[in-house]
Amino acid sequence: MSHRDRDSAILRAIMTTAVDAIIVSDATGNILRASPAAEYLFGFDEGELIGRDVKVIMPDEMARRHDSFMTRYIQTGEKQIIGSGRQVEGRRKNGQVFPVLLSVGEAREDDSQIFVAILHDDTRRVTSEAALSRSQRMDAIGQMTGGISHDFNNLLTVIIGNLELLEMNLDNDRQLALSREALHAAEMAAALTSRLMVFARQVNLKPAPSDLSEICRAAMTLLERIIGSKYAIATEFTADASPALVDPVQLETALVNLALNSRDAMPEGGELLISVSDIIIDDSYMAQEADVSPGHYVRILFTDDGHGMTEDAQKRAFEPFFTTKAESHGTGLGLAMVYGFVRQSGGHITLYSEVGYGTSFGLYFPAILSGADVLEAPPPPIANIPPRGYTPCILVVEDNAKVRKNSLERLTALGYRVLSAETADNAYEMLKSGTPVDLFFTDVIMPGKMNGFDLAAKIFEEFPRVKVLLTSGYTSDVFSKKIPQEADYDILQKPYRQSQLATRIQTLLDDKPD
Repeated sequence: MSHRDRDSAILRAIMTTAVDAIIVSDATGNILRASPAAEYLFGFDEGELIGRDVKVIMPDEMARRHDSFMTRYIQTGEKQIIGSGRQVEGRRKNGQVFPVLLSVGEAREDDSQIFVAILHDDTRRVTSEAALSRSQRMDAIGQMTGGISHDFNNLLTVIIGNLELLEMNLDNDRQLALSREALHAAEMAAALTSRLMVFARQVNLKPAPSDLSEICRAAMTLLERIIGSKYAIATEFTADASPALVDPVQLETALVNLALNSRDAMPEGGELLISVSDIIIDDSYMAQEADVSPGHYVRILFTDDGHGMTEDAQKRAFEPFFTTKAESHGTGLGLAMVYGFVRQSGGHITLYSEVGYGTSFGLYFPAILSGADVLEAPPPPIANIPPRGYTPCILVVEDNAKVRKNSLERLTALGYRVLSAETADNAYEMLKSGTPVDLFFTDVIMPGKMNGFDLAAKIFEEFPRVKVLLTSGYTSDVFSKKIPQEADYDILQKPYRQSQLATRIQTLLDDKPD
């Protein structure tokens, strides 16, 4: 074997086995070679990138500037990216933009310039840093809020004390009225700072071993009176749920704040669902999806079927004074107080919402366990799929890029072949075009003409051999009024364990005709 042949064989091996994407192009930007990882990363079919301009994988702004960068480098040797690495953005075939770590090297072949780009999908790191940044921002806001509230409480103590002393020496009705109005305003300010102290986690909690179901039951009468007759409240309390160490008064206050938030999200009336159950979080997939540390928790799910929250609103929902309501409707402290109370109690809070469908808050409190109370963990995830003579193919339908990638990883770890689509419309077109699929694993709420229910209905009608497993952050009760009563959909509620996912899929595939 000649040196050239050996080098070519080595290059082919590198291109085939490299985990990160590798793209080779000439000086004009024409793609000469692309590794399988590059085609997968950018969503192209095998060989589809060859002969195309590298700008096809760049966002518009970067694509517009690319030619000038290359011209300047070729003419002057001035380096921007070549010979060094930097973070940029890539664009997939479907137009999705995502963060990429890019390193570019240069070589010469027969007096021609060749450029080799190595691209690493940086989505996970960027997402993790964004989550950490949000957490640090909330902590910083809490520290600042706590300090200001503490100092302001000292000032209010002096103001209220002097006003009360002043009242004792006033006999003029007008002066008394003015003094009492000022005293009332000062007391309102004290109440406001008290609520800020809850967010800052500087309130004196009185935790006690508590039955969360009983606290929720006791709060029902109060909640019904507060939100009014236009709203129905349903409950699902698991029998023998573990106790948790919480302050019952603060928990009831948190439930009131959540109910008021839900009421404002359902101006025409609606339904609330409050559920209490034990939950074990002990695998990395579920912990990552729910942003909750592994452990044994008692979870309160508080769900409404209101107008939902936008993605931007969800990111800021727990910040003090942030509100999407009119100025006369709320201070923007209700959810901030809930957040502060749950975190100070050693728990976690999650938020799942879809515009037009509603919002679900998850309040996780560490369970108090004795040796006899410890729940047995579900069976371990299925390591190998049962022999079928072939490897089943699962199409993941999910518009959230982070969740979609996580789902692909989970199913790949179970041994299945996987494909993905961002919308139900795209998934349906793939099936219509003849793409062989054994099971659709699809989110319920997605952009486009069809949602997950619509997709399932079409598959059941037109492709009865293909199985469908729906997934959602809501319980099935939320959809009870939005889907046909005769529909029999299998819904896996987020967050779910790897073992739950494996079992549900295996059950569906076992029921699939050969």
